[in-house]
Amino acid sequence: MTSADGSRQSVKSLFKMLEVLEAFSSTDPELSVVEIARRANLPRTTVHRIVDSLRSVGFLEQDASRDRYRLGLKLFELGGNALMNLPLYREAPPFVDTLAKLSGEDVHLCIFDGAQMVFVNRRNQVARPHNTVITMEASPCHSTGVGKAALAFQSEAVIDRVIRAGLARFTPNTIVEPKRLKAELAAIRARGYSVDDAEHEPELRCVGAPIRNSAGRVFAAISASGPSRRVTSERVPELARAVMTHAELLSVRLGYEPGQQPAESLHAHDGHGKSGRRRAISGSSRVEDRA
Repeated sequence: MTSADGSRQSVKSLFKMLEVLEAFSSTDPELSVVEIARRANLPRTTVHRIVDSLRSVGFLEQDASRDRYRLGLKLFELGGNALMNLPLYREAPPFVDTLAKLSGEDVHLCIFDGAQMVFVNRRNQVARPHNTVITMEASPCHSTGVGKAALAFQSEAVIDRVIRAGLARFTPNTIVEPKRLKAELAAIRARGYSVDDAEHEPELRCVGAPIRNSAGRVFAAISASGPSRRVTSERVPELARAVMTHAELLSVRLGYEPGQQPAESLHAHDGHGKSGRRRAISGSSRVEDRA
């Protein structure tokens, strides 16, 4: 075997490991070898070998019954390190703080990992019990302000992949119909901001806007949210201006030049674009090159 053949074989092995890790999700945190093999479309013997290797380095953990696996804490550690080294993580705090003070609402900053939104920073005006948007470390794309703001500017292939993964209903207002979601994303692209109208939590309204990197690609989003009695429909346009302004200022800080034509705009929504980037191994461990 030549060195080139060995290199190609190593890359193939790495992709198989990635397929195994990507079989897990927030809705399916524990899987058997049979389930992993089916989801990864790999032979069971191959999955057995990969699972043993990943378990030995801490990327997977085995439950007491020894027939089911879950993602290991080592991935969380690596993801945390990647997050802290992101330019977005370093540059965002002043913008998050200013928007929170200006709006008087909670502010969330999240990165799109290819499947969901991962929290990078947040400023809460008042700690509200039972607020899932604040307590969880990742949130879905189809029902949140940050999620829809980021998803709207992804390729058609990425949007379809998110839809195929399932559009869970969180409230009576959650958009769970693919056609309706795509229409909503088109409206977001047209106006430049998203609105979560009690779609993820009852009586909570959120306004989000996309954040771009130096290449002009949308890789994150920022939002301001509060009780719908305070963030009224009439107040949304005013809040949207503030959110979009801070999103653009932060984008510029990351190297984005307003008015530049991002590469994905040439093919993202015409049905002919190539598939988006592969889903992250963990919350943010594969997004460090986007900022």
